[in-house]
Amino acid sequence: MNREQFFQELRTALHREGFTPLPEQDELLPVEWDGLPLCRITADGGVRYWRDDVAAPERERACERATDLACTVREYMTLLEQAPPLQAQSLTGDYRLLADFNGAVLAAHPTRLGVQFVTWDWSFDHTGLNQGNYFQENYVGAKQDFAIRAGLISKQQIFNQEQLIEIYRCCSDTLDAGFDLTAEQEKCIRGVQEQIATAAPDALDRIREQEQPPMEPYSQEPIM
Repeated sequence: MNREQFFQELRTALHREGFTPLPEQDELLPVEWDGLPLCRITADGGVRYWRDDVAAPERERACERATDLACTVREYMTLLEQAPPLQAQSLTGDYRLLADFNGAVLAAHPTRLGVQFVTWDWSFDHTGLNQGNYFQENYVGAKQDFAIRAGLISKQQIFNQEQLIEIYRCCSDTLDAGFDLTAEQEKCIRGVQEQIATAAPDALDRIREQEQPPMEPYSQEPIM
């Protein structure tokens, strides 16, 4: 894979998630989080870090998120490099065919703001595309939608973000309620929370936003 293209796309993805990617050094991409060094990412998507830089739990989670982003970006950039152009009636622009199965299509669209993703259904005669679902930069969501459209998985097997938020919140309530849980039960519940936090960090951000107390309205007393 072209290292320069990979790092360019990864910088875009990291910026969106609140990280600060620095200029390339020794064929590595240094990354800062919250104004401090966090990790360095290699051209093959590996992540290197000093233990002191991830000592706090929130910094460890940030490093895990950066690692997930590097793996995801490397996956779709590798596919994109090998993908043929998507050809269909009335389709204009640079679209690459990432996957085509059982009448469903997963495509990538390189833009100056990063790669964007879309799924379609083929028309009956396999010449046109119908019912496009556009996911912007959400590659994981596009893959999931493609798998459902192609019949690879059932929609009933997938939790949406609202459901994940409620599951996470119920896990927290159970852990905080003082129930007489066994060690295995507590481990299982915390494992569910960790899985949600890793697979759907946006859901975790929304939970934190909802838990913040509302701001008191500002009022100024009249000056006599």
